[in-house]
Amino acid sequence: MMGRRLRQMRDMRECLHVGPQLQSYLDGECDPATVRRVAAHLEYCRKCGLELAAYREIKRALATHEQPADDAVARLRAFGEHLAGAGPEAEL
Repeated sequence: MMGRRLRQMRDMRECLHVGPQLQSYLDGECDPATVRRVAAHLEYCRKCGLELAAYREIKRALATHEQPADDAVARLRAFGEHLAGAGPEAEL
């Protein structure tokens, strides 16, 4: 039970580090170490994978001058609010 809780806390902390890097990762602007870290995290984190998919959808829509899907915009907004609401205490 305790091991599961610690793993969840570690995963959440990792999401807080990876989440802000997703846009740069998608745009190919990360250094090699960050690329490896984000890619490894995306292999097991469904939540961050869904956020990356939302970024891709919005980027695709903007590139084709279309309106992004409402659900992609909503997911991205909720993810940003989650990251902003976690605050510095999540770093512990």
